[in-house]
Amino acid sequence: MEIVNTAIAGTLESSDAQVMVEPAAKGIELILESSVINQYGKQIRKTILETLERLGVKNVKISVIDKGALDCTLKARVECAVFRSCHITEQLPWGGAIR
Repeated sequence: MEIVNTAIAGTLESSDAQVMVEPAAKGIELILESSVINQYGKQIRKTILETLERLGVKNVKISVIDKGALDCTLKARVECAVFRSCHITEQLPWGGAIR
């Protein structure tokens, strides 16, 4: 998928994450803030990057402000932001339906 414009998903509430995606010229630029970065930073990055790879996103600037979200929440927020950016609003291939 190609990121068309800037889109945001999620909140800054406890146990959630706010994800913003923007078009980028080349590659993936990940900016991560997290209240649990010292304990789970590597896993959070891995989850975000795997989700982008699964969606076929190659060029994106993605900013994530994590407030202790579980992996499933991170995946859902990344998917939602990408879909919003691409203007996909019907027949959403959520979760397990994405290959």
